[in-house]
Amino acid sequence: MTDVTALPFLDEPHRAIVERLQRFARDVVEPRAGEADTGEPVAAGRAFVRDAAAHGILPLFVAGGGAGGRKPDLRTLCLARDAIAGASGFADSVFAVHGLGTFPIALAGDASLRSRYLAAALDGTAVGAFAVTESEAGSDPAGMETRARRDGDGYVIDGAKTLISNAGLAAFYVVFARTDPDAGRKGLSAFVVDADTPGFRVVRQIALMASHPIGELAFEACRVPASHRLGADGDGLKIALATLDFFRSSVGAAACGMAQRALDEAVRRATARRQFGTRIADFQMTRAAIADMAMDLDAARLLVYRAAWTKDRGAERVTREAAMAKLYATEAAQRIIDRAVQIHGGMGVQRGLVIERLYREIRAMRIYEGTSEIQRLIIAEQVLGRA
Repeated sequence: MTDVTALPFLDEPHRAIVERLQRFARDVVEPRAGEADTGEPVAAGRAFVRDAAAHGILPLFVAGGGAGGRKPDLRTLCLARDAIAGASGFADSVFAVHGLGTFPIALAGDASLRSRYLAAALDGTAVGAFAVTESEAGSDPAGMETRARRDGDGYVIDGAKTLISNAGLAAFYVVFARTDPDAGRKGLSAFVVDADTPGFRVVRQIALMASHPIGELAFEACRVPASHRLGADGDGLKIALATLDFFRSSVGAAACGMAQRALDEAVRRATARRQFGTRIADFQMTRAAIADMAMDLDAARLLVYRAAWTKDRGAERVTREAAMAKLYATEAAQRIIDRAVQIHGGMGVQRGLVIERLYREIRAMRIYEGTSEIQRLIIAEQVLGRA
């Protein structure tokens, strides 16, 4: 197993937390991983949140977890996702989306909103979600059709969202809606909507190839007070991009955790399995595959933790670094896990094995929080713009 504590971008406080995270992943998350993969997603998500709260893990994901309501340290967030995702991609995604749902409140909410939602998020009594995606507005937020019109001392939201993680599990949602239909991307605003608000409902859960609490939301004359708007009218896109800019590197960290687990499983299988009178680990093609897997993983981790280190040092934006980290790590993890399945042979595609679960879990990471294609466009824009 690669020693993540040897990375040059970590300080002593980061290295000190790694053992606690690995112990939580091994002793608490791992035993529930199979159940989460086959059971009811919302119930499984609640169980993981309770466990994380009991073991003091949620503050590593929740904005405002630091003293004075500061954002969480990004390297710590990355280390948490790196450790937990290898045990359960399901648990990692629930915790990460909880973080996505709190970050905009810490970033742009007033003192009342921060007090109301962040304390409950930290102790796990209220789970958050982040509602941007619509059927015709995924990579392009300008296509968003959900509307929020001003009405007296509040706003009335009408529209629909889809593929919203933590749907049905969340107690509150940060919802992005159009407040100015003629202003394009500058006409989006962000609101905190409680799950019990009249006019809001979770329409249905969506079944994915890898189990996850995710669904469709509907807003039908859903009224929220003006005090639940985050920032000013028109700040929605700015808030969404700042949130994704912070969390994008951590997606790469989760991919590294899955890739590390796949590499470990592949090494165990290759050293135990014998064919033609010898270990398959002694075959040159197996060795070449493992070498490529190890090299891909190290390169991915260096990109991920460089981005996190840059942000923690005070960079206002890490758009280029985060896009590189997310793109390379998720694509590399897909290659690593695919090779691990190949090394396992027929066992690798048997339902219920760790390596088979990883194969299903990794695929979505190349899509959510910006597809691989969008990351390439972002990187090219950054390079050409600087030129």
